[in-house]
Amino acid sequence: MSGRKRHTAEETRTGDDRRGRIVTRYGAEMLVEDEGGLLHRCTARRRLEHAVCGDRVRWQPAEQGNDIVTAIEPRHNVLERPDHAGRAKPLAANIDRLLVVLAAEPPPSGELVDRYLVAAMMLDAHAAIVVNKCDKGLGAAEVLVNEFRALGCPVLETSAATGKGIAALADLMGGGTNILVGQSGVGKSSLVKALLPDIDIRIGDLSLASGEGRHTTTAATLYHLPDGGDLIDSPGVRDFMPASLDTAAVHRGFVEIAALAADCRFADCSHRNEPGCAVRQAVQEGRVSERRYASYLALLRETAEARR
Repeated sequence: MSGRKRHTAEETRTGDDRRGRIVTRYGAEMLVEDEGGLLHRCTARRRLEHAVCGDRVRWQPAEQGNDIVTAIEPRHNVLERPDHAGRAKPLAANIDRLLVVLAAEPPPSGELVDRYLVAAMMLDAHAAIVVNKCDKGLGAAEVLVNEFRALGCPVLETSAATGKGIAALADLMGGGTNILVGQSGVGKSSLVKALLPDIDIRIGDLSLASGEGRHTTTAATLYHLPDGGDLIDSPGVRDFMPASLDTAAVHRGFVEIAALAADCRFADCSHRNEPGCAVRQAVQEGRVSERRYASYLALLRETAEARR
C-alpha cells in the first residue's frame, strides 16, 4: 500500500480516548465500532464534520447523550466527489479495492466506469468490474466488458439470483476494505445479501444502535465479511466525478493512453490535436477504443472547467 496519499490526523486527544472505526454515518451522527466489536452512537467534535464510513477514529464515552469522536486517524486514502459548490465531499475512507458493479439493465454507462477507474488510480486502490445479473445475459454490457477485459481490468460475472460467481467475488474481497459502487438498480444490495447471509440481523443491529428505527440505504455502510476483510456498501448513483482531479490524474487513469504517451512527438501532448500524437493515431487504427478516447476528452474538459 506504499505511495498512498497520507492525510494529517486531526487530534484533540486525552487519556480517555479509545480507538474505533466508523461503520456508517447519518447526518451529524455516526456509529463507531470499538475494538471489541460494540457499536457506539457518536457525534464528532467541530472541525471533524467530514468523518466518513471507513475512517479510523478516536472517541470518548460521554456521561449523557452521544459519545464523542475526538480525532480522525491518518487516512490511507479517501474517495471523494465534488459537492454542489465544487468542494470535495468525502464518501468513504481507507479503501483497498474498488468494485464497479454494472448489469445489462439498467443500460450500463461506460463513462461512469471510466471515472471510477480513474478514482481507483487516484486512491492507489485495486479495481475490478462486477457484471451482475449475468443469468439474464450480458446484453448491452458485453461490449463494455470485452473492452475493459482487453485493458487488463479484472472482470467477474455474478448472479445473486443463482449464486454464480459469488464465491469468486468473496475470494477476491478477502482481506482489506472493499467498496461496491455503481448505478442504482444494478443489484448491489442483492450482492451484499448473497455475501452476507445474516445481513438482516446486521441491519437490525445498526438500526437499534442508531436509534433510527430502520436502516437507510442512502448512507455508505461497512460490514465485516465472513471469511475476512470488510465490505462498504454505497448508495447507487446516476453519475460520478472524482474530486480534486487534475490533468495528470486523468492521463494516468486511462492506462492505454498513458502507455502510448511516451511515443507522442511532444512530451506535454494533451492528445487533443497536436501533430505526431501516438494516441490519436492509435484511435484511428482501432488500437484504442473511440468510446474511451471520447470519455477521456470529456473528463479533461470537465476537469479544466472545474478548476477555473
